[in-house]
Amino acid sequence: MTVVTVYSRKNCHLCEVAVESLESVKSELKFDINKVYIDGDTELIHKYGEEVPVIHIDGKHHDIFRVDLERFRSSLEKHRQHQ
Repeated sequence: MTVVTVYSRKNCHLCEVAVESLESVKSELKFDINKVYIDGDTELIHKYGEEVPVIHIDGKHHDIFRVDLERFRSSLEKHRQHQ
């Protein structure tokens, strides 16, 4: 199963909206969501800082800040074709 990871911070409104968007298509597109809070992780804070949410598809960078569902669908399809 494809895993979509959302790097996030606690109390981040954009992060909550991103996860809600992904949840709305999760069953249709058949993927799991893994939320990773970067708060308290020095390495992840250095890597992602204020760019959250950061979205990865099976460990590969997809996007930051917002989820454009059309773009996400396209990226997910391309990712699956190359597996």
